[in-house]
Amino acid sequence: MEDIQNKADIKYLVETFYGTALADPHIGPVFKDAGFVLESHIPVMVSFWETILFDVITYKGNPMLKHLALNRTVPLLPEHFERWMAIWTTTVNSRYCGPLAEKAVIRARSIAQLMEYKIKQTAPGSNPLS
Repeated sequence: MEDIQNKADIKYLVETFYGTALADPHIGPVFKDAGFVLESHIPVMVSFWETILFDVITYKGNPMLKHLALNRTVPLLPEHFERWMAIWTTTVNSRYCGPLAEKAVIRARSIAQLMEYKIKQTAPGSNPLS
């Protein structure tokens, strides 16, 4: 297997991931309940991962704010993050191997952990100092 090499590889990862995630019984409903539009989301996610993996600044946005807003509509639970991570990791590792593939998994894990933490901190009744 080769490493992730270009934008076409990222597009493959993003499209494959969302194809699996949307059909998944655990996280598919989250996307459906949120009114997710795949056709407009794919280019954004390709740009996001291109920025992360290739240090080419093509993504401009704040995924944290978007997920905090999403959580107010569709509660994001720890099992959603676990499943998201499992699907992403399987998608990456099924086709790619190398430093950028590892970076894609490591960065996804750190992003998921941070989002999960921030969502817990903003939950009603949470104590942000605990």
